[in-house]
Amino acid sequence: MTVVDETQGEPTDARGRVAELHALREEALRGPSDRATEAQHAKGKLTARERIELLLDPGSFHEVEQLRRHRATGFGLENKKPYTDGVITGWGTVEGRTVFLYAHDFRIFGGALGEAHATKIHKIMDMAIAAGAPLVSLNDGAGARIQEGVSALAGYGGIFQRNTRASGVIPQISVMLGPCAGGAAYSPALTDFVFMVRETSQMFITGPDVVKAVTGEEISQNGLGGADVHAEISGVAHFAYDDEETCIAEVRYLLSMLPSNNRENPPAHPSEDPADRRSDVLLDLVPADGNRPYDMAKVIEELVDDGDYLEVHERWARNIICALARLDGQVVGIVANQPQTLAGVLDIEASEKAARFVQMCDAFNIPIVTLLDVPGFLPGVDQEHGGIIRHGAKLLYAYCNATVPRISLILRKAYGGAYIVMDSQSIGADLTYAWPTNEIAVMGAEGAANVIFRRQIADAEDPEAMRARMVKEYKAELMHPYYAAERGLVDDVIDPAETREVLIASLAMLRTKHADLPSRKHGNPPQ
Repeated sequence: MTVVDETQGEPTDARGRVAELHALREEALRGPSDRATEAQHAKGKLTARERIELLLDPGSFHEVEQLRRHRATGFGLENKKPYTDGVITGWGTVEGRTVFLYAHDFRIFGGALGEAHATKIHKIMDMAIAAGAPLVSLNDGAGARIQEGVSALAGYGGIFQRNTRASGVIPQISVMLGPCAGGAAYSPALTDFVFMVRETSQMFITGPDVVKAVTGEEISQNGLGGADVHAEISGVAHFAYDDEETCIAEVRYLLSMLPSNNRENPPAHPSEDPADRRSDVLLDLVPADGNRPYDMAKVIEELVDDGDYLEVHERWARNIICALARLDGQVVGIVANQPQTLAGVLDIEASEKAARFVQMCDAFNIPIVTLLDVPGFLPGVDQEHGGIIRHGAKLLYAYCNATVPRISLILRKAYGGAYIVMDSQSIGADLTYAWPTNEIAVMGAEGAANVIFRRQIADAEDPEAMRARMVKEYKAELMHPYYAAERGLVDDVIDPAETREVLIASLAMLRTKHADLPSRKHGNPPQ
């Protein structure tokens, strides 16, 4: 029997207190109202708790500060103090491995961040860093809680500071499931990966109304900062999907490829794909003629376990591919030129994309395999004025700074500075292989012949015949497939069909690699 204080209407024994606790928890779990939940579903969005159920293993979620409420007054806030204060925080498991998370509850204050809300996020971020486990944020918030003024803005500062402290220490994944405006957009930008959902998630610093007031331009929220914009144009989003269920499933897949922290290696999975599997199809897949395009993605599919890989920034800077995959069950990062787009040249966006990916792999102990088929850097006034020098240097810096196992493979063209930048032996690749179709040179034979033999061609009775002869001579002298191998710049020229076996054996040898960088506070990479 529960004893109740008749004057106060409150239980006075333990059973009564426990019953009261369960009632409070039920209230917190239920959320503000059925109407608010229906409104969320009407927008095509799941609730915060539904998203958490999709992300975590069943029954594994442990909530932190479920009964937290704000202490703010004014503007009617003192009369509205819901539990959780609009953000759900805690930890659970993904495929049995601990993951920390916070999820904005748009049903409460539109998911806007106030002082108590921010403090909860700070606490779970500190716990993730201390425990050495990934942090996932499920973002669906309207920015700072205006009624709380500068206290809310200071809360963002604490999040940014922790994002930076956790960078390269634990994986940080931002999942955009609603609007994200103003300073709130900087936290996702500081994390390792950004996921977005088409039509329902947007990111921008200033919204359409402000843009119209300042510039006169009219644009929709999705047109300004929707998933496709950030996945294809700005490069802010690494992944974009049509629905929340697919998006969150892919977050789980990405987590399966990442270590819990920078002191661990990525999880290995037993592979049924034979390590010594020959890939004779590669002999036909990649044309010997360097001017003919092909799909590098198909080369990657042929090399990796079961043809399965996760491409990062798939729709941005398509002239280079960055992907996570497995070779003999071990996670690797793959950087590869894509001859199907812009002939696989390096430009500003490709350099930035690959540089950040290389840095991420190095931070989390993921070996890097680089597949080269690069004719050089993209020429043009826009590229030069846009800073291709400093942007290309970002990729160079990232490779030179990486201490994880690094293997490069030259399939066909590897010309000029782009050859050096794409993890050549001279900047620290542990092993460099080439196919018999490789062409490693300062520039293409035609361009080189025009420079070296300019006078002979000009003075010849038949300049075109002389040019063709000089091109052939240059190729024979300096661009034959074994020129670099003869000089020790390539460790071996291999049969393309044996590439998978060679890569797996090489990575196994390098698994215990240890390399130290000079003692320093940090480097000063090109910006």
